[in-house]
Amino acid sequence: MNTNQKHTMTAQLIITALLIGLAAGILSGLVGVGGGIIMVPALVFFLQYTQHQAQGTSLAVLTLPVVILASLYYYHQCRIQGTPIDLKAVALLAGGFLVGGFFGSKIAIAINQDVLKKIFALILFYTAFKMLEWDEVIFKWVKGIFQ
Repeated sequence: MNTNQKHTMTAQLIITALLIGLAAGILSGLVGVGGGIIMVPALVFFLQYTQHQAQGTSLAVLTLPVVILASLYYYHQCRIQGTPIDLKAVALLAGGFLVGGFFGSKIAIAINQDVLKKIFALILFYTAFKMLEWDEVIFKWVKGIFQ
């Protein structure tokens, strides 16, 4: 969506935005991922947002619902389970996140959006690669070749 385009709220746009938000919210609550994993690509592909618009929109969306609802739920449930969330660590992480988010957004705006998309995709790919432990499989395979 170009910045010159008007934001007409059609029924299709409303339904698409609600479904993107629902999917991002479910994944955020389920596995703790930021809405960017679902929301950024969905805004680019389904609503034709630029990469910059999608990332900014995702950050803006996360401000209220994730901070309040999901965090309070996790805080309460973790206390019940005897594994409370360390609020000191939360404060330190939030401070770093605040500063990092500010500088990261300044850097992102300065980067060409095609390059930014590739950086975003590589981070997602790397994360998936590590979480699926494919790096260990490949390392063992390569090590086996030379033994």
